[in-house]
Amino acid sequence: MIPILQLNTQYDQIQDELEAAVLSALRSTAYINGPEVEAFENEFASWHGISEAVGVGSGTEALHLAIRALDLEPEEEVISPAFTFIASAGAIALAGTRPAFCDIDPDTFNIDPADLEKRITSKTRAIVVVHLFGHPAPMDEILEIARKHDLKVIEDCAQATGAEYKGRKVGTMGDFGCFSFFPSKNLGGIGDGGMVLARTPEGAEKIRMLKSHGCKVRYYHDMLGTNSRLDTIQAAALRVKLKYLSHWNDERRRVAARYAANLDGQLRLPLEAKDCRHVYHQFTVRVPDRDKCKQHLESQGVGCMIYYPVSLHQQKAFAHLGYDDAEFPATRGAQEEVLSLPMFPELSDEQVDEISKKVKSCLAGAQSPVSA
Repeated sequence: MIPILQLNTQYDQIQDELEAAVLSALRSTAYINGPEVEAFENEFASWHGISEAVGVGSGTEALHLAIRALDLEPEEEVISPAFTFIASAGAIALAGTRPAFCDIDPDTFNIDPADLEKRITSKTRAIVVVHLFGHPAPMDEILEIARKHDLKVIEDCAQATGAEYKGRKVGTMGDFGCFSFFPSKNLGGIGDGGMVLARTPEGAEKIRMLKSHGCKVRYYHDMLGTNSRLDTIQAAALRVKLKYLSHWNDERRRVAARYAANLDGQLRLPLEAKDCRHVYHQFTVRVPDRDKCKQHLESQGVGCMIYYPVSLHQQKAFAHLGYDDAEFPATRGAQEEVLSLPMFPELSDEQVDEISKKVKSCLAGAQSPVSA
């Protein structure tokens, strides 16, 4: 069996260093806001070429707090793509404002700027930009739209740590950049964790207050916040892993290139747009008879997943928004065809070749290859 993700191979490579860091954090007994947290915040900010980073409890909380920091009213709107994980829009609703959806570019699965601009209303105040599957969204176009309409921009980088758009790392171009350290991510912790990059010191200070019950000074609360801290033990582990992230992303790109060479002309492959550096959190192909192909691959010992079978505008949790499925043709097409193949840095060329062979076997009965 070749799983879609395998964490133990990474653990085996850095076991001694990782366990030493975690044990040191345990022995310190500084479990809340320990020195490891500040050190990791500084290192993560420096790795991105930015000065402000705030560790939080999860990627979802990173988004939630960034939206809270905008001080929006309940009737105001924040736009996100309809095709993404629910946290991107769920955080908008949890922050007390209204989610709105736009369609995607069918080639990159990211926001379609033209459709985004059509969705802007007098109530729109911000955009959540998702860099889905590790591919950067078209930030120049999105930022121009934001400037034109006086909107804030929050980057959801949960799947794209280290991805680059025109030489700039994702998370550094909007007002806030939000990251997840869930174990499966490109930079994965040993539990939950997240980070917010802020463009300004004032923005970072607002996040720090919101994540700590709304206070600068203990027991003096200037606003209502919450408890969302990055654990010291997570920070210690992530400091170790951050040193290897560039190499791991390079290895993901190696795996993706091997898939592409093997499967070119066989089915619709992930696109890497000009001036973008894709970090392939997922290697997501499009297959017309997707469910049959998934069943075939699993029967042949190849793990695969559907990200995502139900788009946000179709979710029961957002039914009250009243969207019509026909409003999102590219999203609908994607959810019917997407299939993510095994992707992790330690996949060998031989394993990729084996997976590719089995993908070809499930496509053998197709009438014709799918063009990109």
